[in-house]
Amino acid sequence: MKTTAVRLHGTNDLRVETFELPAIAEDQILTRVVSDSICMSTYKAAVQGAEHKRVPADVAANPVMVGHELCGEILEVGARWREKFAPGQRFIIQPAINYKPVMEGHGAPGYSYPYTGGAATAMILPNEIMELDCLLPWEGESFYLGSLAEPISTIVGTFHAMYHTRKYVYTHEMDIKPGGAMAMLAAAGPMGLGAVDYAIHRDRRPRVLVVTDIDASRLARAKRLLPPEEARRHGVELHYLNTSDLPDAVQAIRSYSPEGFDDVFVFAPVPALFDQGREVLGYDGCLNFFAGPSRKDLYGSLNLYDLHYSAHHVVGTSGGGTEDLRESVELMAAGRINPSAMITHIGGITVVPETVLNLPKIPGGKKLIYTGLTIPLVALEELAMPAERSDAPGGPELWGDLAEIVAAHQGLWSAEAERHLLAHAPRVESGGTAG
Repeated sequence: MKTTAVRLHGTNDLRVETFELPAIAEDQILTRVVSDSICMSTYKAAVQGAEHKRVPADVAANPVMVGHELCGEILEVGARWREKFAPGQRFIIQPAINYKPVMEGHGAPGYSYPYTGGAATAMILPNEIMELDCLLPWEGESFYLGSLAEPISTIVGTFHAMYHTRKYVYTHEMDIKPGGAMAMLAAAGPMGLGAVDYAIHRDRRPRVLVVTDIDASRLARAKRLLPPEEARRHGVELHYLNTSDLPDAVQAIRSYSPEGFDDVFVFAPVPALFDQGREVLGYDGCLNFFAGPSRKDLYGSLNLYDLHYSAHHVVGTSGGGTEDLRESVELMAAGRINPSAMITHIGGITVVPETVLNLPKIPGGKKLIYTGLTIPLVALEELAMPAERSDAPGGPELWGDLAEIVAAHQGLWSAEAERHLLAHAPRVESGGTAG
């Protein structure tokens, strides 16, 4: 069948292309993709091209599909997997499979495969995804929450990677310190919001949580969507702090926990922010540099005295495991977390190249792509603007209705909004379209 997909051909070279997919092998699965949220990791792959560790060296001759935060529906199942999967099943994937070295033609979905990536109307799942138990059923009401399960899993994995010890007992106790002090730096963006939501609604919680940022509007939105009152109901003392104009940000952060913080997360790849996080650590404190840099020569500093005498720990995590993904799904299914706050824009497949290549410059949070649709990239808070144009894709009524639905859900994207969009927006004329 035909697919319309965004493929990477080289550095800063993303193209929307329609082409025929090959027939699936007996150990493969054919799927249609409905939603794919754009990850900063895709931007890094696009700007680095073949220099990226997951992108094949011959990408110019053999382009790869991009996108990995995807949710869709199974269309056809090869003979090997018919006892476990069936057409019509909704699914998500764990993309961090790291199956074999990229030079052997494998690597990771969204980076390394010619026919496997979320920014597509249809794609083929290779055998290794099923073999490694990385194809998970999705029974949620909406596709977009399935797309957000993967980014949430990276947050879950980040918490699980934290560790602590007791003096002279050098056994690592994994995860955050229960009832401890936690700081999240530069955390009012989409991933930070997901982390705050997870921190206050999981079973193992901090006592104090300080969330910093330098953007007043982002902090105001975070405080509205995840207010201190909600955190207090779960036993967490939550504080939002704008550090942009503070003469001493470290002192201001430490005022909420004078002895220092047990767990610190850094959400922006800025050396000064890493140093700030290190300076607010308490004894046996663990710092996670969660923000993945695109530069390979990015350095921060360590205080070797504190490393030795204050038992400071530094870790870095990239991606979540399959069990982290399962936990994300379970928490969403139980209604304990709602990552809808991460989404600030929606768009169709044709806007993916420009959006990816300009991702750091576009304000807001997650850009959610409905791959079977041809609509512009629109901020949720600006949905009324297309409604005023007679030539708006799908007609002005579509956008006016979407604006009303989003407003009714406190400005958030929702299953109701998704259903309305998929029913009325113009579609891509290729196989595997949404709806």
